[in-house]
Parts: sequence; C-alpha cells; structure tokens
Amino acid sequence: MEQLTITSTQNPRIKQLVALQQKSSERRRTGLFVVEGQRELQHCIQAGYQVEDIYYCPDLSSPPSEGRATPVSRQVYEKIAYRDSTEGIVATVRERHTSLSELRLPDNPLVMVLERVEKPGNLGAVLRSADAARADVVIVCDPLTDLYNPNLIRASIGAVFTVPTVCCSSDECIRFLKQHGIRILTAQLQDSHLYYDTDMRSATAIVMGTESTGLTDQWREAADAHIRIPMLGRLDSLNVSVSAAILLFEAVRQRQN
Repeated sequence: MEQLTITSTQNPRIKQLVALQQKSSERRRTGLFVVEGQRELQHCIQAGYQVEDIYYCPDLSSPPSEGRATPVSRQVYEKIAYRDSTEGIVATVRERHTSLSELRLPDNPLVMVLERVEKPGNLGAVLRSADAARADVVIVCDPLTDLYNPNLIRASIGAVFTVPTVCCSSDECIRFLKQHGIRILTAQLQDSHLYYDTDMRSATAIVMGTESTGLTDQWREAADAHIRIPMLGRLDSLNVSVSAAILLFEAVRQRQN
C-alpha cells in the first residue's frame, strides 16, 4: 500500500525526530538517534544497525531501497533536515553500544584514545581520520558528548559506523590497554619526544586530550612514552582532529616500512 505523505510539521513522528536531533536526553530515553544522508545511512546499515523509520522528500530523492520509507513534503523535510545539503533522506536508528570486553583486536592493533573531548565535530573528524588510517578501534574516555550527536555523525561522514568505537572511563581503558600489552603513547608538550622518533610499529594506543587542558595526570603517569608534534610558529597547539590525523598516519607510515 502506498505510504501517505506527511505534510504537517506537527505530526507526532516528525516532532519526535526533531527532538532526537536536538536533545541528548531524548536519545538516551528512547535509545534512538537520527542519520541524515544516503552515504551515512548506507554505512549505518552495512554496520548492522537497526533502522526504525526512513523519511524521504520526493522533490529531492527517489524512494530509498533500504526498506519501507515514508514520504514527507518539502516543508516537513526542511524542518527535519539537520544540515544544508539537499539529499532528501533522514532515518531514525536504534543505538548500539560496544564494550571493551566485546572488542576483538588483531595481534598488532592501532588504537586511538580520546580523553574528555567535548566538541562533537572534533570527535567526528577524528573518527574520519581513524577510518582512513584503518585504526582498529577508537576509545572515548569520560566522554562529554554522546556518540550519536548529529554534529558528530555529520563530521564523521558515517565513520562512527565504520570504526569500532567504545565509551568508557579512563581507569577502564588504561587497565584494558595494559592487560593486552598495548603501548600507551600520550600526546603532550611536556617531557616528550618528537612523534616521528617514537616506534609505533608494535601494538600502540595514541592518547589525546582536550585542546584547552590536554591530558590528565592519570594518563601521563600511565604512559609508556610521551610524544609531541613540533610547533614552529607562535601557537603551541593544533586542533585535536588535525593532531590525531598526523599521529595516526605516522603509525601507518612506520608499519608500511
């Protein structure tokens, strides 16, 4: 049977979708989040996430092939679209959370660890770099943003679905890394060596903190080595996502030699 087009922005399903985009409390309450864009939705489905509802705007997109979808008017789509692009497809998806105990790492893993990163755009960009570098997992310690924030999904271009990602406390992460013999390299300015002089060919975790305060002493003390990126200008730091990309691809370079 042909689906009726939703034409009212006051439709209860539309109102809930908007609430899921805007409120982390609503995402926690329902266990749902929003994915916008064909590419992101494909990554999500390929990763095995459960799609609840799909909405598309016939003016902007053909009916998606991923299952039953509800058409919405142009006005309704403009209400539910989070970004300025006009792909014409939005879906609600069931959340999925992976624990450290569920990880299945290879013998020589490359791990990206982020402590207390609060900007979802930065975390999304790091996930994108982690996908490009084929990192085995991204571990987010003591997170200040949820993994299903729309800004994070948009910045990651779907990498939040392609890279195994775990949220946990710093205590749990340090214990996990030590138990699995993964060398901890903390990115910091003090008491550190240049990153390209540090061996990253064995099992390695690259650990980064916030741009404003860096890593806590807990991580500095747990580290096997401290590394830094040379800063030749007047500023003393890079955006955390840029730094993460530099360090991840140094590990890639070393492992290819």
